[in-house]
Amino acid sequence: MLSTSMLLVSVSLALSGASDQVLVKGGDYRPLYMSKDSPMQSVASFYLDKYPVTNQAFWQFTQDHPRWRKEQMAALFAEPTYLQHWQQQQGSAPFSSPNAPVTHVSWFAADAYCRTQGKRLPSVAEWELAALASETQADGSKEPGYKQKILTWYSTPSKGALADIGLTESNFWGVYDLHGLVWEWTQDFNSSLVTGESRADSAIDTKLFCAAGVTGAVDPGDYAAFMRYGFRSSLEAKYTLPNLGFRCAANVASAPGEEDEKIH
Repeated sequence: MLSTSMLLVSVSLALSGASDQVLVKGGDYRPLYMSKDSPMQSVASFYLDKYPVTNQAFWQFTQDHPRWRKEQMAALFAEPTYLQHWQQQQGSAPFSSPNAPVTHVSWFAADAYCRTQGKRLPSVAEWELAALASETQADGSKEPGYKQKILTWYSTPSKGALADIGLTESNFWGVYDLHGLVWEWTQDFNSSLVTGESRADSAIDTKLFCAAGVTGAVDPGDYAAFMRYGFRSSLEAKYTLPNLGFRCAANVASAPGEEDEKIH
């Protein structure tokens, strides 16, 4: 349970639209759909937002960049449900939960938001590497109950209104809410199941969605990861869903303090 001081800090950051980031130390990562004998993928160190982007922060973005307002959104860049949970009103914030993660945003809108912050959306590999951490380890996948805890979060029916950000413990890197609050856009969400444009890649996609896909996977027991990959593969960039938000990432030319085990 968070202390009062921790909660006040979290609320203050979100309400101010602060983009507090932490350094996630790079490493080798083997994508879920690859076999145990396939090459590892190297992920460079990167910065990642501590929290998902909130309603308040995204609303301020739309005030500064009117083309991304609900009433001015072009159909090419978002479905009609874009920001549908916001009420139509002028002059004040159109939502009741400023500190909840913004949803009903398309990939185009999320990408534009991150770019205006001088950042970008995280790649699938970056997101998965950061999300692999438990509260105490960079790789929590071997901890008892780790996978089941995440799967339970994913399988719990929505209770309606989303909770505020930062109300759970952060992971090893100091990142909050990677699991259990909303799904999140990634930069390359639509390439997570293929390696190129060749028809030969279709075997990867086909096998992942049938029982045969599990037999050769890196961790056939990580059902939550299969859910994420399956969800991403179903998306189109203009989709706007009630349980899909985002956070931003950034490159680091030379990560200061990277030799430390934990960076906060």
